[in-house]
Amino acid sequence: MGLPSRSIHLAACALAAGALLTGLVPASGALAAPVAPTARAAVEDPPTEDMPDDGFDDEHEGEQDDLVGPGGTAAGQRAPGVRAAPVPGRAGDFRLAAGGDLSGLVGRLDAALPKQGLTALMEQANRTAGWEAACGNTSIYGPDLAVNHRVCWAGDDLASTEWVPQAITGVSDAQEDEDWGTSNAEPIAVASYDAKNPGRSDQASGSQNCVQPAASDACNEKGVRVSFFNQATQKYRHVLLVWPYVNSKNNISFDALHASEGTCTGTVTPSCKAQNGIHAGGMVWYGNYLYVADTANGMRVFDLRKIMDLNPDNDADRNDPTPDGLESDVKDKKRIGRQNNVWYSFGYRYVMPQVATLKFTTAQNGGTTAGNQCYATGRPKASFLSLDRTGADHLILGEYCNKNNGGTSNGRVGTYPMSAITAAVEGAPGTVAAADSAFGLPTGGTFNNETLWHKIQGALRYEGTWYFHRSNAYSNGRLLQATPGTVDGTTQLVGNTTILQSSYGPEDLYLAHGRGDGFAPQLWSLSEHAPSASCPGCKRELYSYNMSEVIGDFGS
Repeated sequence: MGLPSRSIHLAACALAAGALLTGLVPASGALAAPVAPTARAAVEDPPTEDMPDDGFDDEHEGEQDDLVGPGGTAAGQRAPGVRAAPVPGRAGDFRLAAGGDLSGLVGRLDAALPKQGLTALMEQANRTAGWEAACGNTSIYGPDLAVNHRVCWAGDDLASTEWVPQAITGVSDAQEDEDWGTSNAEPIAVASYDAKNPGRSDQASGSQNCVQPAASDACNEKGVRVSFFNQATQKYRHVLLVWPYVNSKNNISFDALHASEGTCTGTVTPSCKAQNGIHAGGMVWYGNYLYVADTANGMRVFDLRKIMDLNPDNDADRNDPTPDGLESDVKDKKRIGRQNNVWYSFGYRYVMPQVATLKFTTAQNGGTTAGNQCYATGRPKASFLSLDRTGADHLILGEYCNKNNGGTSNGRVGTYPMSAITAAVEGAPGTVAAADSAFGLPTGGTFNNETLWHKIQGALRYEGTWYFHRSNAYSNGRLLQATPGTVDGTTQLVGNTTILQSSYGPEDLYLAHGRGDGFAPQLWSLSEHAPSASCPGCKRELYSYNMSEVIGDFGS
């Protein structure tokens, strides 16, 4: 049994700078007193095990650092022989198209649950981050670049084996003037994926039933959450991303984001495949929309005007009535969606439903991707995303690849006009967003006795020059630079021979351009690894470099 495809036909709305605040304030009535519940529905809802497969492609998502061991090229050492890729990228391989219409499902959720604007959500942020010196020593950073800002997570977010931070974006992506909320708020958003589901299965069966009393709530595959951080208050709040669907009793519900709902149809068996989440390796916040990378498929799209609040009175001990006459429970961390006429959210106060999908239209290359192999042609992988605002606004999409395991490519990057991306999200199903350029990554050069130009975790284009974050297991990663040049008669990316040490476990890249606040442009990233036996010196932090220093250290 299938579901409607994942997209939404929204009314066209302007994304000009002056109009971008529309989705950043509380929705009308969002803070009003909750309505009294009406009589419960006569037919109770089934548990989430009745959710049909969503039809998304499933693919190996192990994009955390492929271990290569400690050490590496010394700081600032030049990697000999770096040159352009022999095969240029093909923009046609990067075509995206809008899926089917999700507006009916999202509309039903909108009517069933109270909403909260992002402004009010941030004002009620419940976790205090460490800032600058409060984050302690700087041992995870290399000597080549001076860290300007540092943010460290609170409590269990520092060391969670369940939630692993990956993607970063912020208000400079969202709007040109950065004029959001209170002075110097400069919100940053970070996506984390659920990496650990011990003992979990799709079906309610004995010890594999995640909702039984003995099971940890970590048993559930919770998908992706986004943490919104306010630089003015240094507080942040988590929001769970969800997928709307209609259950077998014809009631609107939602589930966590999954690449596959598994193959179980009855009793659990050894061959029963459990749910698989998505990696969320990249994210861009643009206008009212949040674009999240889905490796095998393209992008999931969310609307910041559709954040649902399941605990408006901020009292978790008391269930809140919902506009549909039911109630919501945020204390039960083991259930999700509408079950037995109660709304659950794995314990999160806020959920944000997917409103659209942009899916690759090109067929996959026939080679395996089980070891993060990549190919010079065919459908790319959506491993990371960023936004280039230095000319006409463009979305950057690229691949994480492990050339050690084979394949024909170190990876590729493609660029899309944001006008085309927005038109596809707001257009009819099938509307195409075409890439206007694509490149293969440079080749040549070695690092730790392996290929230099692979294992890329994030990429950014700034004033025509490209920057790449290259991971290095439980040691310092590297920041790389490349510039388009003519090689063998074609335009290809030519790598700078200088490489700069970055943090342990470096991930996605985000540029805070400073045009609205007057601050110097900052290149932001984050480290993914929590302290562990494998890496006792690892730490999870957000951090920024002055972009002028980055450019100067590369000599250009």
